[in-house]
Amino acid sequence: MENLHLIVGLGNPGSGYAQTRHNAGFLLVERLAQQWQAGWELERKFQARVAKAERDGRRVLLVQPQTYMNLSGEAVGAVCSFYRVSPAQVLVAVDDADLPFGEIRLRPGGSSGGHHGLESVEQHLATRDYPRLRIGIGRRDPAVREITGHVLGEFSAEEQKLFAQVLAQAGEQIGCWLVAGIQQAMSQFNGLVKNQPQQKDKP
Repeated sequence: MENLHLIVGLGNPGSGYAQTRHNAGFLLVERLAQQWQAGWELERKFQARVAKAERDGRRVLLVQPQTYMNLSGEAVGAVCSFYRVSPAQVLVAVDDADLPFGEIRLRPGGSSGGHHGLESVEQHLATRDYPRLRIGIGRRDPAVREITGHVLGEFSAEEQKLFAQVLAQAGEQIGCWLVAGIQQAMSQFNGLVKNQPQQKDKP
């Protein structure tokens, strides 16, 4: 459907994973659903949670695969097939340990970079040409390749402050992608998110 866009957040279901770094994609689409006042429903035929929204005249589906990270493509492929959505209109948000914590990077395509969730999406869409928004979670030690503990760990209290701003900017980038296209969204928002002083909401 020409007017339908998918925004997929990758992560693992279950309370034990809810606030971990690996669930950065889940956390982003949850923030968007709250901001856009879109309610979640479990769609068993897709093995995914889905929230429907409308932004600037465009229909949007927010998607959280419930297959666990390594099989994310099963859910993404099922939703795309059912709604006949082209890969160019599917944005996948995912954590990235190879990006510094606090950096976001949107790209129109490319390799999985070894991320098993993206590998699965690529397999089920049969292409690498779909937008992906990488959310940097960094590494404790760049020389150490085994980072399971770091990826599945939770953000520290200090990290949570910056991560909230990362999610806010990533959400703005997605809004720009929907309205102005990927090139504008990349040039305007890619890069490190600066840690801004916390401001009190105005009444």
